[in-house]
Amino acid sequence: MTLAVLTTKFKQTTRQTANQLRDVNRIFEPETVLHWQSFPRTIGDREVVRRKWTYPNKNKGGRPSISKETESLILRLARENSRLGYGKIAGELLKLGFQVSLTTVRNVLDRCGIQPAPVRNGSIGWRHLMTHYKEQILACDFFTVETVLLQTIYVLFFIELGSRRVHFAGITTNPNQVWVTQQARQLVWKLSDREKPLRFLIHDNDSSFCPAFDTVFESEGFHVIPTPVRAPNANAFSERWVRTVREECLDYILIFNAAHLRRVVIEFVDYYNTARPIRALISRPPSPKQDLQVEPYSVEMSWVASSTITIVSPLSLLFLLLESPCLSPPS
Repeated sequence: MTLAVLTTKFKQTTRQTANQLRDVNRIFEPETVLHWQSFPRTIGDREVVRRKWTYPNKNKGGRPSISKETESLILRLARENSRLGYGKIAGELLKLGFQVSLTTVRNVLDRCGIQPAPVRNGSIGWRHLMTHYKEQILACDFFTVETVLLQTIYVLFFIELGSRRVHFAGITTNPNQVWVTQQARQLVWKLSDREKPLRFLIHDNDSSFCPAFDTVFESEGFHVIPTPVRAPNANAFSERWVRTVREECLDYILIFNAAHLRRVVIEFVDYYNTARPIRALISRPPSPKQDLQVEPYSVEMSWVASSTITIVSPLSLLFLLLESPCLSPPS
């Protein structure tokens, strides 16, 4: 009914027939027009929408942009003087007759990718610390061992990053803060005779490393550096030594109790420090024994079938396990 009334009105107004109106007029629902405005399908439709919603750009004021010369001076001062902060750069520009705010200096440096003054030349990153100060760094960590009876035993150790020398601190089934602090005191007493003192201590965020533990080392001039959360690679030297002691010793031995584990770990640490070649040290041990003569000798012993075996001496049983081939009776 509505369409018929509209057609009659158009015919009276335009004085055209219905067939003529059909060629020039199109009747659409409001939802269709709204859909076209939201999702224009042709270039013409997009142009209509663009013209509808594009307004002339009127400058409503605001802070004027700085000149290219001023911006180049800001960048030059920041690049040539890595310790100048935003305020000092603005002050130097004021001496030259350029008045800029701290926010302007910050925005210019941020836009060009220049960091603030404390880290402009790059802060002392973890890799830089490990490389340039490793002779002064001591790291510590725990690792666990399961006994035959499924008892969990914790082993605390320290390692010097420069020399790779390992210090066995102790073992316990309950590594509480009191026990850990006592082990720290004993290690500090042991390290007091060093010619070159250590200055940094690295450990993870284990709750056992309490403030009292850190205070023991800080009293001796150490700077305690906790590793980032969930970043085992930050204490990579300790993690690597844990892998070494497992792969070369503990994976081949069934541990019965804490006393057994203590003897095994002490034996391996002594072997690691005095006899095991370290690739980072040009295949030398951390603390080689000058008087140790590792010269195997052979003795002939009668086997059941009159065979001959070779005994290596005077190395320890663990060193023999790691370095010598397995000896088995002939078939």
